[in-house]
Amino acid sequence: MPLWSVWLVAEWITANALALVLALLLDAVFGEPDWLWKRVPHPVVLIGRLIGWLDKRWNLATKSDAWRTGTGLVALCVVLVVVGAITLGVLALAQAVHPVLALIVQVLVGTVFLAQRSLHDHVADVYRPLKAGDLPTARKALSMIVGRKTEPLNEAGVTRAALESLAENHSDGVVAPAFWFLIGGAPGIALYKAINTADSMIGYRTKRHRAFGWASAKLDDAVNWLPARLSVGLIALGVLGAKLLRYPVALALPPASTVWHDAPTHASPNAGWPEATYAGALGVALGGPRIYPDHTVDAPYINDAGRKALVADDIRGGLLLFQATCAATLVLVAAIVLAGI
Repeated sequence: MPLWSVWLVAEWITANALALVLALLLDAVFGEPDWLWKRVPHPVVLIGRLIGWLDKRWNLATKSDAWRTGTGLVALCVVLVVVGAITLGVLALAQAVHPVLALIVQVLVGTVFLAQRSLHDHVADVYRPLKAGDLPTARKALSMIVGRKTEPLNEAGVTRAALESLAENHSDGVVAPAFWFLIGGAPGIALYKAINTADSMIGYRTKRHRAFGWASAKLDDAVNWLPARLSVGLIALGVLGAKLLRYPVALALPPASTVWHDAPTHASPNAGWPEATYAGALGVALGGPRIYPDHTVDAPYINDAGRKALVADDIRGGLLLFQATCAATLVLVAAIVLAGI
């Protein structure tokens, strides 16, 4: 590779890393501005409307599975082209006005699509009533972030489901968006969120979406493959940081053998990696049997040797680990900026 091309890549990554540092900070401090999204639709909502429109018009039950698989692939391409073109157009226009404006656009796009604060707050909404002994309110808050039935869950079940959601979405909502922002800037994170949104809407193995959503599900698996595995190292850094700063929670470096063995037992090719790492760090067992509205899953436990009688304070431990890992991620990205200056 010519030296000049290496320099250009390094400059690109450094610029993206600078914008990412600012976006991570803004998202951590301010989170989702509800006052704004009550007045204008969130970009993810707009992406979802486009996906829903394509699903309604192209996912026809009268057609064969092969036809629906093909139209699902075309629909995904349409979504990616629209999202990519809009993001690139806005960024190019900002760059033409002034490079500083382009940086501001990059930062704002990153802030919108990162989910540090919102994920933390949603899980904290489960922890607070559960800690206070208000199980019905905790179940209701949990139902906002998981797809399983929450009514039958006791304190241990609510805690386990909340920790699983925190771990999985730590990768999908923070690590993966940050990774693709670092690689591709604002267009990279916008395209990632478009893929992730498509998977969450149509990437199911149901009769209606098994064929039409096949491409979305497979592409989502692909773009999350590396970030999910990188999350293992980032969470381990979070554990070390929490120990260094004397966080008030008992954490341990997750045994590599446990993560390596248990992560692939998860139904998802990616979710098991952050879940196994959280389980090992907190010394608890995650996964296991669970009930969804239309089926029951008899899954194995992740970190089976861990404690199964979970309590509300385990969610607090998970949230502190999440905070420490986000802080470690910020420090790592800042180090990339300093190395590139």
